[in-house]
Amino acid sequence: MNKDKLLALIKSKEEARNALVTKSNGCKEVEELRSINAQVQALNSDITEFRSMLSDIEAAEKNTDDTKAEEEDRTAAAKTETEKRSKGEVEKRIQWTPGMGFVPLGGADDERSAKNHEIMEQRGKDLREGRSITVASSGIVLPNQASTNINAPFQQVSSLIDGVNVLPLQGGESYAQPYEKAVADATTVAEDGTPDDTDTTFDKANIAKAKLVAYSEITEEVMKLPSANYADVVLQNITVSLRKKIAKEIMVGTGATNHMVGIFSSLAEAIVPSTDISLAAIDNTTLNKIVFGYGGDEAVEGQSVLILNKKDLAAFAALRTTDGKPFHTIVTRGGYGTIDGYPFIINSACSALTDSATASAAYCMAYGNLKNYQLTIFSDIDVKRSTDYKFKEGMIANRGVVFAGGNVVSYNGFLRVKKS
Repeated sequence: MNKDKLLALIKSKEEARNALVTKSNGCKEVEELRSINAQVQALNSDITEFRSMLSDIEAAEKNTDDTKAEEEDRTAAAKTETEKRSKGEVEKRIQWTPGMGFVPLGGADDERSAKNHEIMEQRGKDLREGRSITVASSGIVLPNQASTNINAPFQQVSSLIDGVNVLPLQGGESYAQPYEKAVADATTVAEDGTPDDTDTTFDKANIAKAKLVAYSEITEEVMKLPSANYADVVLQNITVSLRKKIAKEIMVGTGATNHMVGIFSSLAEAIVPSTDISLAAIDNTTLNKIVFGYGGDEAVEGQSVLILNKKDLAAFAALRTTDGKPFHTIVTRGGYGTIDGYPFIINSACSALTDSATASAAYCMAYGNLKNYQLTIFSDIDVKRSTDYKFKEGMIANRGVVFAGGNVVSYNGFLRVKKS
């Protein structure tokens, strides 16, 4: 599939999704809302897939353009060298010829030949007069050479941000996601009796816009002088900084003005606080308590993820059976992995249950389907560079802004674990 077709598909999908979102705002029928939500989710999945394909195509085009540019540079350099040789402009050398002194080879320019001849005559004169002369010089320590590459640090952003449900709503201010809470049991009724109400209970999660900003200043020397491209790395890390903040807000956002509603927030009203569990330590029963404590009474939920601090993951890894073997089988893939087949994601915003400095009743872990948290993006990341501010000091400002919001959008969508 070519680039133009992908762009057209993405545009049509986004238009269809925006139309559905607009339609949902005036919709009051539950079944229709469910249908609209399912269609929006499907369109988001298609858009994400098409954007990934588009990124691959653009990356391939960039590599092709870079290769072509390098080839053109080599061709131009070869052409320039050929032209110089045809005009006699290539660099010439001089040599010592008995009876003639220093003479140019191959037509070196007269000025350079005269200069070298003058230098050599002066050296000969100095030697005849017994003077000390310098014939060569070098530093006792070899000079440092700076690499043009900048080594990347360890992973800076929790993988959580790429796992939650994402809904792009460009230019929006807020968003409300309905969810179903419960269905009452039917009742047995005597002849001519009156049945009890079995209405389905609904609620909605409100998602408000938060403004997240990353800002950095660098000097013009960093911009112009180093061989390594520090300035571009700083600019790129503006985006990394924003992603780090969002990944933490998903867990600990307070829900206050200009903050997302995190899973641990008291304003995550979809989660009933009485479903939280308290643990004093991590032992051989901890994982089972979490897995079987999540969800309804009729099933053990699948597709769920344990979100925890790296220190607590180490505590799971340290558990041993009576014969000294690891109690859990842990597979790590950077910021995520599995414990006995149950997926986990590391997030440093979670307090460590095993850390003595963690206060009692502090939330430490969460377990649930990541799609139960909705991250709504109200604008693309806008990154700018300016030389106007602090112009006198020669400082260059880099600033990135994104408008986003988030909330738990399913009833008891996460089981929260706190320290007892």
